[in-house]
Amino acid sequence: MTAELAGDETLSVLREACSHVGIDAAGAELLRLSENAIYKLPGSVVVRISRPGQQVAARREVDVARWLEASGVQAVQVTPGVEQPVEVDGRSVTFWRELPPHYNGTPVQVAAALRQLHRLATPTDVNLGEVAPFVRLNERIDAAHTLTADDRRWMYDHLAELRQQWDDLPKGLPWCVIHGDAWGGNVVSTNDGRVLLLDLERTSIGPPEWDLVHTAIKWSSFDWISMKQYAEFCDVYGDDVTNWAGFALLRDIREFRMTTMAAQSATRNPGDQTQAAHRLACIRGKRGMRPWNGWKPLG
Repeated sequence: MTAELAGDETLSVLREACSHVGIDAAGAELLRLSENAIYKLPGSVVVRISRPGQQVAARREVDVARWLEASGVQAVQVTPGVEQPVEVDGRSVTFWRELPPHYNGTPVQVAAALRQLHRLATPTDVNLGEVAPFVRLNERIDAAHTLTADDRRWMYDHLAELRQQWDDLPKGLPWCVIHGDAWGGNVVSTNDGRVLLLDLERTSIGPPEWDLVHTAIKWSSFDWISMKQYAEFCDVYGDDVTNWAGFALLRDIREFRMTTMAAQSATRNPGDQTQAAHRLACIRGKRGMRPWNGWKPLG
C-alpha cells in the first residue's frame, strides 16, 4: 500500500517531520497502521509516528536505542545525524534504520536476549521510569464499542482487581532494566545471524518476570510452543517464572492486555470481533481451563 492510498492523517505528519529534518518523503510506503503508524522511505529509513501525547515515550525510545547501541546490545538503531523525536500536531515522529530480513525470535533466542538485557546496569542518563502494566487499558476499554454493557462492566471491574493485586506483587527477582513488551515479534532473528530487540517504547525498570511471562503463557495459556521449547527457554535464561508466587498475576495482566487490544481493534476491524469475543470468554472463565485453543493474531 502506498502512503497516498492510505487515506490517513499521518501522511501530512510524515511530510512535515521529514521536511523538518531534511529527509525526502517522496515514495513513502505505509507498512503498518495501528496504535503507531509505520512508514518506509527510500534510503533504508523507517519512520514511526506515535499517537498524540506520547512525547515522553518517544524520547525514551530514542534514548534507549542509543544507550543499547553504546552498551553493545543488538537492537533497532535510530537514523544517525537526525535530531529527534520531531513533534508535529501533538504526535512524536522518530526515524530508524531499516532492518534486514528478519523473523520472530525463537524461545531460546528471546531468553538469551533478555538475559543480556536484564544484566545491564541501570543507565544514569536515560529516564526509564518504572514499568506501567496498566498503561492505556482504560482507553482501550473505552474505545471498544463492540462490547456489551455486561462485558464492559466486567472488564472495568477486573482491571480494578488486577491493579489492587499489583500493589501486593510478591517479591521475586531483583528489579532491573526490562524490555516491557518482549514477545517474539519484538525480539527478532536476522538472516545474518543477529538477534535484535525492537519496539523499545516500553523499556523501563521493573520485575524481570514481566518480560519472562510473555514466553511462559505461550506454553501454559495458549499451547503455542511445546513444553520442550519452554524448558529450553528457562534453561537459557536461568529461571522459570511459572514457579514464582506472582506468576498468575502477571499472566492474568498479560492476557487481559491482549484481550483489550483485540476489543479495541474489533471496533475498526470487524474481522477481529470473533477473536475479541473469544479472548474475553476465555479470561471470563467461559472456555474451560488453560491452555485455551483459538487465540490467534489480529487481522
